[in-house]
Amino acid sequence: MNETIDSRQLRAFSTVAKLGNFTRAASELCLTQSAVSHSIRSLEDSLGCRLLDRVGKKVALTHQGDQLLMHAEKILQEMVTARESLDQLGKWGRSRLRVGASATACQYILPRVLREFKKSYPQCRITIEPCDTPLVRDLLSANKIDVGIALQSKHDNSSIEFIPLFDDELMFVVGPDHPWALTGQVCREEIPKQSYILYDKTSFTFQMIQAYFQEEEMPLNTLIQLGNIEAIKELVKLGLGVSILASWVSREEIRTGTLIALSLGPRKLRRHWGLVTRKDLPLGLPQATFVKLCQRFSSEFSRSDEKTDSGVDDERTQDRESKGP
Repeated sequence: MNETIDSRQLRAFSTVAKLGNFTRAASELCLTQSAVSHSIRSLEDSLGCRLLDRVGKKVALTHQGDQLLMHAEKILQEMVTARESLDQLGKWGRSRLRVGASATACQYILPRVLREFKKSYPQCRITIEPCDTPLVRDLLSANKIDVGIALQSKHDNSSIEFIPLFDDELMFVVGPDHPWALTGQVCREEIPKQSYILYDKTSFTFQMIQAYFQEEEMPLNTLIQLGNIEAIKELVKLGLGVSILASWVSREEIRTGTLIALSLGPRKLRRHWGLVTRKDLPLGLPQATFVKLCQRFSSEFSRSDEKTDSGVDDERTQDRESKGP
């Protein structure tokens, strides 16, 4: 089994190689010349090759020594960087916040939260992992994030704590020239015939939509799948299809009339947004502050869910209202 290279020997070798002289290297390292010579010999014995050749009072690198020096400089620099990073964490206000969140949460929820968070922790190192609900939980379990913004799932395990933020309702979203927008009604028979522009099929939201319409015995004709809400809205405006979104992600478009939101029907499709953390890892002060800010700013998304009539002109749908999913 190969021995690990001693960092002190590596530093001695690197210093001698760069200065070209044992005496100057010993002075630089605050060591005796014999101690430096002993370190180099021990390193050569460990590696099984000669690293330096003496040329008078100077030294020259062998081929092996030249190769080792390239690696040594990188290794020693990484050691310096690691120590500096740890030193910084020991200073007041220096910490980290690792967040996992979907693209939607990154775009609509995080900006205001992080803007306020930076006022309290200006030197906190923030990393964001864009990922959907299932991956948020995987990263949390692997301790690669501290907190995640995700949808509540029936499959959450007991090691994860779900902190509720807000609920929303998924609705049909169409362009202003779509027949449903002109009549203000969604014809049940036409639902499976429409072309749909939906969020990425790997997402938890897509799974919820698919399950909802399977229970309604109406498979959807999904024409386009995208992972970007803004792109979905633009395609809907162009009349290329119907989407299913929460009204808070289309609040401005709905207000100006460039998009029209219509209820899926009497049986609502609601999502429960929240924060997920690990029960076995207590939150530090920065993480706890982030949670509080998310709770403060997320209430507006629940309030912004537009209240609309069911918009589905089918008596059979009305009959199903009391039965539920």
